[in-house]
Amino acid sequence: MTNPTTASGTENTTTGTPAGSTPTGGWPLWEVFIRSNRGLSHVHAGSLHAADARMALANARDLYTRRSEGVSLWVVPSEQITASEPDSKDSYFEPAADKVYRHPTFYTRAEGVPHL
Repeated sequence: MTNPTTASGTENTTTGTPAGSTPTGGWPLWEVFIRSNRGLSHVHAGSLHAADARMALANARDLYTRRSEGVSLWVVPSEQITASEPDSKDSYFEPAADKVYRHPTFYTRAEGVPHL
């Protein structure tokens, strides 16, 4: 297997990164989500830098599931996530406050249904 080199042909032999670049090489940031058991939701575990989705998934497996904590991993490019602003919480979520029937506390819990 050959190591990648820069246009000048030099590289850092200890890390395999081109000389003068950061260890991430300008790679995009990925958000990692783990599902610990079947039937549960994926939960944000952290972030990492990777060149592509395959590398992000492999690195997430090595970094976040060292002790077999998960059964499923998702990796999502951080730039693809759109979030609401915390400062606009009141006006953004206000319309849902008057519809209590949409809250899970409105319903009774069925016996024998796990993870509900």
